Amino acid sequence: MNVHFIAIGGSAMHNLAIALHLKGYVVSGSDDEIFEPSSSRLRNYGLLPASVGWFPEKIHTGLDAVILGMHARKDNPELLKATEMGLKIFSYPEFLYEQSKNKKRIVIGGSHGKTTITSMILHIVDHAGLKIDYMVGAQLEGFEVMVRLSDDATWMLMEGDEYLTSPIDPRPKFLHYRPHIALISGIGWDHVNVFPRFEDYLNQFRQFISVIEPGGTLVYNAEDQEVVALASVAECNKIAYTTHACTMANGETYVQSPAGEKKHLAVFGRHNLSNLSAAVQICSLLGIDNELIYDALSSFKGASKRLELVAKSDVAALYRDFAHAPSKVKASAEALRLKFPDSQLIICLELHTFSSLSASFINQYKGTLDAADLAVVFYDQHAVELKRLELMTHEIIQTAFGREALFVVTTSEDLLAIIETHIQLPAVIAMMSSGSFRGIDFSKLKDLLKLS
Repeated sequence: MNVHFIAIGGSAMHNLAIALHLKGYVVSGSDDEIFEPSSSRLRNYGLLPASVGWFPEKIHTGLDAVILGMHARKDNPELLKATEMGLKIFSYPEFLYEQSKNKKRIVIGGSHGKTTITSMILHIVDHAGLKIDYMVGAQLEGFEVMVRLSDDATWMLMEGDEYLTSPIDPRPKFLHYRPHIALISGIGWDHVNVFPRFEDYLNQFRQFISVIEPGGTLVYNAEDQEVVALASVAECNKIAYTTHACTMANGETYVQSPAGEKKHLAVFGRHNLSNLSAAVQICSLLGIDNELIYDALSSFKGASKRLELVAKSDVAALYRDFAHAPSKVKASAEALRLKFPDSQLIICLELHTFSSLSASFINQYKGTLDAADLAVVFYDQHAVELKRLELMTHEIIQTAFGREALFVVTTSEDLLAIIETHIQLPAVIAMMSSGSFRGIDFSKLKDLLKLS
């Protein structure tokens, strides 16, 4: 097949492009900006466009499919030409369904935890020697790409996103997947730019349950009241899970396997113990032996940028975390506090998403940074302008978080200066964002923590 990607540089899109290339497809693509690591990975496979920009001449009758990314706009010149020529145009999720429509599909949904749960399942499946197709939202150790598509796998495991499908399809991505097994990890309002009321957001998960295949199963978090309410009226098979029991010693987390064997975990925090329970349920449905599941979990190091340890010493540690939604921020902060009770906990949170930069949503962050000894909010005014939102005063942000001792900064230089002024070893710094703090230099953070 000959396939062209409009917006090939996206995190998900470039992985799908590589997966199809490895499958033997002829792949081309365009984008008006391609950042790392997408550019290097595309270059390694000979898929990096020679020039950035949109080139209608790349659209031709020899294409079997055009795959449209969310980054493109409705008036994209390549999209307009493909439409005019009557070519088959797929969104990313539509194409994934097309590739998996003859397989049994597992879809992991929820406002938080879905990437980690999907990664845990993949790690266990790989440990068990079971070959499945997959799509996961973060790089995972031991896996070449974030997407695998084959002709012989029985199962397809997909991370299910509730955000919009494409510029021409306002439906949530996960509605396209029609799972045989669906999981919902939790529901916390997000994406206010497209779901301005919590009820609007909640309704997407209601629809997600409705597209489970007949005879299918819903696995759900029994500790989330919104999820429980939706599950209570769901007309499908249902399996509930709760946070896994654990013991802690010297900041390390241990769980017990069904046979009574004590297993050390590299991941930590109540939210990851909930994620672990979810992964165990799915892998049990796949027929994987329980003891093998726990053996695999003991070697799971986490997904990229999910409480990822960047560097550590005897007196300091630096973490990078994708946390940005209120529930994620609070869970990560509390997990770090529990793991490092005797260290100064410094949390730097970048307001980067549309929701976090919105005055109508910012109050949802109240109390999320209470576990920190030093809390810094990075408020990028350039990001506010790009999203065409109104600027908030520092006082509004401080009030929203419900914390008087909160620093609000607008440059990475100011952020580093505050840390340098207030740091007290032993200390732990967590950089929380789906962005990059305007390209902050992590080596300078390491210097402040006396990390090599």
